Amino acid sequence: MINGVSDARKDAADIGRRAEYAQATRRAILDAARELFVQKGYFGTKVEEIARAARVAPATVYAVGGGKNGLLRTLVESGTTADDIPEILARIESFTEPRELIHFIVQASRGKFEEWSGLMRQVAAAAPQEPRVREIQLIAHQGLRGGLALTAGRLAAMGALRADIDASRATDVLWIHLCNAAYFIRTDDLGWTLDESEAWLNETLPAVLLARGDTPGETGQ
Repeated sequence: MINGVSDARKDAADIGRRAEYAQATRRAILDAARELFVQKGYFGTKVEEIARAARVAPATVYAVGGGKNGLLRTLVESGTTADDIPEILARIESFTEPRELIHFIVQASRGKFEEWSGLMRQVAAAAPQEPRVREIQLIAHQGLRGGLALTAGRLAAMGALRADIDASRATDVLWIHLCNAAYFIRTDDLGWTLDESEAWLNETLPAVLLARGDTPGETGQ
């Protein structure tokens, strides 16, 4: 009986070690893939390079990550299911002051852009040439748009939107201003800093979205 208990504990320990090793291997492959995608682009990165950077065999990259496309999908999906996403969504629903909610979603979108812009820039570059990358880009778009739709719905529920803007149009307006493409225009094309971008968004979005009396310097009639 004692030997049986000892063997069971040893088996459990072995299983635990194998699981830890598998998780560490997967993390190393994903980290290597992300770094190389950002540095060299999707098409410029080869599976052999990912394997070399992660110190595994190329076959392991395919087995664990499904090759380049599978790794890119996993990376992007991890951004839409990150640990902070539920907290962000809960915060959106908790606001009772429209301008504070807009400032929060601007700040949140800036933070996500800072975290993911390197990879998403390469996704945007590859998407026109590769349908599978376009599908992955859509995953990212749906994740962001879901948060913006929740924001627009909360503004509508507060009665804060202009009379000619419903929640659907407000979602579109938020998307035009807060999607990655909009950030790329401001930072890459116009050379704005993220501080300048945030200040402009905090001034512009209330003026575009909110009814009189909910924008700075205005009072209801």
